[in-house]
Amino acid sequence: MPVSWPDHVDEILDADLTAALGYVTPAGGAVVMAVAPVGLRDRERGTVGFTTSLGFSKKLDRIKTEPRVALAYHARKHGGSDRPEFVLVQGRAEPVEKPTQEDRALVRRLAEARLGSAREGFFWDRWLREYYMVRIPVWVHVDRMTVWPDLRCEGEPEVYGEPPPAAAPAPQRPPAKGTGPRVDTAKAAKRLGKTPYLLLGHVAADGYPTVGPVELAGSDESGLELTAAPGVIPAGARRAGLVGHNYKPKLIGLTARQHTGWLEAGNDRALYAPHTQTGFVAPPNKTLLLLGNGLQAKLGVRKARRAGALPAA
Repeated sequence: MPVSWPDHVDEILDADLTAALGYVTPAGGAVVMAVAPVGLRDRERGTVGFTTSLGFSKKLDRIKTEPRVALAYHARKHGGSDRPEFVLVQGRAEPVEKPTQEDRALVRRLAEARLGSAREGFFWDRWLREYYMVRIPVWVHVDRMTVWPDLRCEGEPEVYGEPPPAAAPAPQRPPAKGTGPRVDTAKAAKRLGKTPYLLLGHVAADGYPTVGPVELAGSDESGLELTAAPGVIPAGARRAGLVGHNYKPKLIGLTARQHTGWLEAGNDRALYAPHTQTGFVAPPNKTLLLLGNGLQAKLGVRKARRAGALPAA
């Protein structure tokens, strides 16, 4: 029987401009990144969704290999709701790799309602062709939905669907290359400190990734010190993902700083050693943003075709 959820949760799923996606890495860690859900959900089928590009083949390959994902609805800014809850969805992802005209029309209609109308005309039709043609929905079949009463994940949550695992996740074996930072922690802390939304992801005891809000309390050469509400940071040592991001109205103007690394935690405080880093800053100007999106899509499609992830044109 599909998992369903009440009206006040559906309001959040409909209104939030962004959500944090968590998925599992081959080494048993988690990657966390911001995605655009554009209101994709179906209570009758028990599904929620987000959009992505077929040009991002690495992410899609990992989701196909391990479909268990998490979606964290963690920010109301510039959305259509002021409800206070933090909503964590855990389920099995199903990318629509061969979208029908109806699939594309649904994504475009929902995206334009929240993000503004698409640019059209001779230049824009050619420049954004790959961007729109390879933009697909990813449906998540909900297995569990956990709803905390506030955005810090404090208080007793409501749970819809499968109950959460009774045990905390076991500590993981340290990576062969060592657990310490592999990037400049001072620069990482400075960049993350400029982003108002900071989220940590790891793999729970039942194999599903989980994502929760954290705060940056300090940093030194040993790593980034994180704090959070009780239960958000698991005790012990493990691989984990961290993302800091910000966004402006209609997602025109984006900042994201993303890391994978090693987490050692106890008593709801943690030391995070970043091992990898990626990031971008998109301008708060729609024309410049679409020019960048079009170029990124063309390069992504070209790369995916060379790797065999997309058919030749």
